[in-house]
Amino acid sequence: MDENCSDTSPPGRRRPIRAEDSVRLSQAILHCANRGLPRAAFLREVSELLLDFSGCNAIEVRLNDGALQYCWESVRRPEKTVRFELAEWTRTESGRVIPASKDSTDLERLCKDVALRRFEPEAQFFTDNGSFWTGDAWEPVTAAEVGGQSAGSEPWCVGGHYRSLAVIRFVVDDATVGLLHIKAEHPNSLTLEEVEFYEGIAQTLGLAVADRRAEAALHERVKELTCLYGIAQLVERTSSTLSEMLDYIVKLLPPAWQYPDMTTARITLDGGAHFTPGFRQSRYMQAAAIVVRGQRRGMVEVAYVEERPEFAIGAFLKEEEKLIGAVAREVALIVERAESGEEKARLEQQLIHADRLATIGELAAGVAHELNEPLGSILGFAQLAEKCSDLPEQAGRDVRKIVTASLYAREVIKKLMVFARQLPPRMTSVDLNEVVEEAFFFLEGRCVKGGIEVIRNLAQDLPAIEADAAQLKQIVVNLVVNAIHAMPDGGKLTVGSRARDSSVSLVVRDTGAGMDDETREKIFLPFFTTKDVNEGTGLGLAVVHGIITAHGGSIDVSSQPGDGACFEIELPTTVPSETQEAAHHGTRS
Repeated sequence: MDENCSDTSPPGRRRPIRAEDSVRLSQAILHCANRGLPRAAFLREVSELLLDFSGCNAIEVRLNDGALQYCWESVRRPEKTVRFELAEWTRTESGRVIPASKDSTDLERLCKDVALRRFEPEAQFFTDNGSFWTGDAWEPVTAAEVGGQSAGSEPWCVGGHYRSLAVIRFVVDDATVGLLHIKAEHPNSLTLEEVEFYEGIAQTLGLAVADRRAEAALHERVKELTCLYGIAQLVERTSSTLSEMLDYIVKLLPPAWQYPDMTTARITLDGGAHFTPGFRQSRYMQAAAIVVRGQRRGMVEVAYVEERPEFAIGAFLKEEEKLIGAVAREVALIVERAESGEEKARLEQQLIHADRLATIGELAAGVAHELNEPLGSILGFAQLAEKCSDLPEQAGRDVRKIVTASLYAREVIKKLMVFARQLPPRMTSVDLNEVVEEAFFFLEGRCVKGGIEVIRNLAQDLPAIEADAAQLKQIVVNLVVNAIHAMPDGGKLTVGSRARDSSVSLVVRDTGAGMDDETREKIFLPFFTTKDVNEGTGLGLAVVHGIITAHGGSIDVSSQPGDGACFEIELPTTVPSETQEAAHHGTRS
């Protein structure tokens, strides 16, 4: 502000008002409004401008600001102090709010008269524009001198700490009425000329309040749009992970709210949290649910971590309620898009895996057929040679080794043919618990020898299923043998069964070394094994997977390094039609 406007006089001293003062003071007030300051900062600067210019002791502004009704006072005692308090002004029968309290004091009745423009033009203490002023508020005045409709017949005495007082009405947005009080401790500190000058300044203040509201509203909308634009730009960054996106979005939230310096935010999704520094639960919080495909997955939360007087009527703007909802919807779309990409990649991987299995299956079937005939000849001639009575002892031992190796090779070929689904299942009514017991007839001794405790949790009255008993037994044997290999130093092996609505389940759990994610994804691939050379073919779990698939079932594996492994197999009680057809015709299904 120009030095002519900031020059002050001691409280109570009259100072000449020059023609250019009105322009300069009005420009300074409007400049405060155009800067988009928060309400408190705007009122502080304007009241200090008026306090310095007038040389008085206090400036009080009463105003209805939307739903907020308050009184702001800047006082010189001798240093400048401010007072901001929420108020409950008087409401007329028509619903209009008047910036005067419900107290029945002479001052409050006077404020009502000024706000409603109830005065007699000839009244001594009113200007032509309806502003009240007095050089000595301690002196009683008669009803005729006051002239207000609420004056009554008794003398008035405004009283109070200040001797000189002016109460000036101003209009905001043609609807909201505010009052400007100019106060001085010394009597006769105001002249009629000065009061009329401040009447013009009060109208400028009304324009500035309206301008500040529009500027503040525009500023808030810009912040909100900046937040949404930042999220929109983020969506185009295909290289960012979902976690990186949420970290970025949560940082965009505080600057978009009305009081960014005291705003914190948090985004929770599926139990994970992304938040700005200092986030904590608060009395003043906003939240919106993140709903993905109809399922609530998390929350977007914004909190104010400090108190403000304005919060008594509500901490958040209506636009901010809409903004947090829009952010939650955008986050949901980002999550859905990210998960769709992951699902697409998973399906592509499954397709590659299925194609690989089909290729290996064709290869395995061809190899098995090519090896079966010469292997049968080797085994047959070896068994004939073994029966010769005059066979030397060393030759007999060698022939027995040939027979044993041939039988092992034939079992490998059988597994290849099962994997390639060249051997059709022979479907009968099977009790799964009996299959488990028969398999353990051969395996329990091996478990005891290896220091493995076997626990059976087999459900009673388990319904029978249509299956190939020999192939189910092979499933149990393969899973148990794998568990034994996983527990070279002993452990605990749990085998359980249970019935469901239209299926039965077999669960094999061990306390072995477990598997990492990479190994778990490969265990059903043919010829994949973690065992040493000559300890396994890598076909065991591939065969298990093939048998379960042929029976229309499913297998689920859960494992972590050091926590063992759990295989859960679910088989339908009704055999799939394609399996029935394959069993009936004895051909590849």
